[in-house]
Formats: sequence, C-alpha cells, structure tokens
Amino acid sequence: MTAIGDAHVLIMATDGFEESELFGPRAILIERGARVTLASPTRHPIQATVLDDPGRTIRPDLTIGAVVDDDYDALILPGGLRNPDALRTDAAAIALIRRFVAAGKPVAAICHGPWLLAEADVLRGIEVTCWRSIRTDLINAGANVVDAPAVTSGHIVTSRMPDDVPAFTAALIALIERSPA
Repeated sequence: MTAIGDAHVLIMATDGFEESELFGPRAILIERGARVTLASPTRHPIQATVLDDPGRTIRPDLTIGAVVDDDYDALILPGGLRNPDALRTDAAAIALIRRFVAAGKPVAAICHGPWLLAEADVLRGIEVTCWRSIRTDLINAGANVVDAPAVTSGHIVTSRMPDDVPAFTAALIALIERSPA
C-alpha cells in the first residue's frame, strides 16, 4: 500500500494536452502530498489547449527517454486531441505505457488519453470509458466501453472529459493507495 502523500506520480504529455486534464489532477495530487513529475518528448515548454483554444504552458521536468520506471508509483495520460495523437506515434511513449501496465502500476487516461492505451495494445478484455469520438477505436482495440465519469479496471483508470477530473483523480488516488508499494 502506498499512501498518496508518499506517492510519486508521472504525467506524460506533449503540446495540445487539454489544460484541465493535466493541471487539475496535478494540483489535486500535490495538494494531497504526492510528488508529481511531467515527462515529454523534449524539455521544451508544452502548450495546453482549452477545447480548441491555446491554454497555459508548462515546462516538462524530464524527457520520456529519461524516465526511470522504478521511481514512479503511477502514470497519468491527459487527453486533448493533439497530445495523444502525437504521443501514439512516439515509440518511447508507447514503450513506457507498456512497461507501467506490465508492472501492474496504476495507469490513468482521460478523454482522448485512452488512445495511447489502444496503441500500446493493453485494452483487450477490460472495461474503459473515454471521449465519445474514440469509443469505436477502443472497442476495436478489444475494450468494453461504458459511459461513466471514471472506470477502474484492474490497474487502469479511465475517464471521459474535463468535467470528470475530480472523479478521475479520486479513482486514481484510490488505486494508488490499494496498490503494493
């Protein structure tokens, strides 16, 4: 069991992430005492979107290639349209997701973020939720797609949209606190 105040959570994102889906969980986790680190393909600042409009920027703490899996208790994959679409063509990003899933560490994806789980081929036979436009993609990847604010299946948490950030983050925290240290 890992208390959330002792957890180290990795967020992986690039340009085009939905602002509230990165900054929301990040703020809640930090407020609860967790350490949160942001990884991206480069260390250059990345820009959020708020729907289709430009949002805030944030500088990643490290590159995806520099991540040491053992340093982290969980992985968050924010949505936005451009962010997961770009990361699903990044071999290092997909390999990182596969390693977290294989290790049984909590992996949380929101909105379009589950596209990355489909690309990593880790959805077969599990229940998920997502943004409505990618439902068919997840079904084709073998998932059972439902409509709920947050769904936990094994060690994977998924959510549909920015409005679900509180439920998404609560589900991730509960999973982290149930997971072996």
